[in-house]
Amino acid sequence: MTRTSGRLARLPGYPLADVPRIRRELAAAGVDVIDLGAGDADLAPPPAAVAALREAVGDPAFSRYPFQLGLPAFRAAVARFMARRFGVEVDPLHEVLPLIGSKEGITHLGLALLDPGDVVVLPDPGYQAYRGGAVLAGADPHPVALRPENDFLIPLDGLDPAIRDRIRMLVLNYPNNPTAAEAPPEYLRAAIAACAEWDATLVHDHAYSEIAFDGYRPPSILEFEGARERAIEFHSLSKTFNMTGWRLGWAVGNRDLIAALSRVKTFTDTGAFLAVQSAGAAALDDADGWVAGNVEVFRTRRDAAVEAFRAAGFEVRSPRATMYLWIPVPGGEPSEAFARRALVEEGVVVLPGASLGEGGEGFFRIALTSEPARLAEAARRLGRVARSD
Repeated sequence: MTRTSGRLARLPGYPLADVPRIRRELAAAGVDVIDLGAGDADLAPPPAAVAALREAVGDPAFSRYPFQLGLPAFRAAVARFMARRFGVEVDPLHEVLPLIGSKEGITHLGLALLDPGDVVVLPDPGYQAYRGGAVLAGADPHPVALRPENDFLIPLDGLDPAIRDRIRMLVLNYPNNPTAAEAPPEYLRAAIAACAEWDATLVHDHAYSEIAFDGYRPPSILEFEGARERAIEFHSLSKTFNMTGWRLGWAVGNRDLIAALSRVKTFTDTGAFLAVQSAGAAALDDADGWVAGNVEVFRTRRDAAVEAFRAAGFEVRSPRATMYLWIPVPGGEPSEAFARRALVEEGVVVLPGASLGEGGEGFFRIALTSEPARLAEAARRLGRVARSD
């Protein structure tokens, strides 16, 4: 029998591992499956990115090792974007780091900063890379439930006093996946102050910074006083630019944190494909003229989905950001059971809240990854599932 590590055993499993098989079987049987599970939009990437990629792949220089420096033009484009969008000036060589998608950077950061016995405070439910990065570094994840009564914020003053001396990292993600909550400026300031008190690193996953509606403009953590001393922020081209499969993102923030992450990555990868970095630079430089139209597509879908799910009998909050709706499961049914019935009985894939942590129990997430008519049809089907319980 293969012997594996204790760290591997501590990694969370996926509760609905058989969903891809069931979906394939249903589709093969002629069932019209509507997949609202993954945050993987059916939209095209920016034409500027596609054109830049086509040009770059024909140049042999772009097929060389990127290493951690990557493409200087991408670093410069990130710096310009941060300045235009957030009013944050960063040194492209020392305060920016290209990533093979933000997920790998978030996971690898723990290897640079954490030791066994250190505590990582993270949101529950939350992106599983947060927990995985802590576990793989040998640290102790401390999930904190995100509850409606706390506006889906981690209560910073309600943490167990027994762990405070061991907190070395606080992970935040606002706008939030999966709850679609946003953090007010006073909360972000309090988080910076708390990390200063604990001598901890503040990690802000800002993957949904641009998918915001109704005039809301999510801030960067780096806009706030004190963040430069202890914060690192992760950005991604996946969601905003419909480039999930391209695997490109960046980290930005405190130069010592950036250097530590870069050193770990030196031993784990040789950087993102230079042609993709060239495409990323083109996307960022064209963001002011392109992103608004893409966000409008998500706003239209949000409005259609909220209306349809309310009409189907669900309690739905209309979010000001992200590409998700976070919906209470009717009748107190376990979220995994509801998600399974939704797939088997009605051919609709949703993400059960419990798959993102125990704190997500009682909710399910839908992704705005289909056209309004398909979202409405999914809502009608899920309404039938809820009434058949």
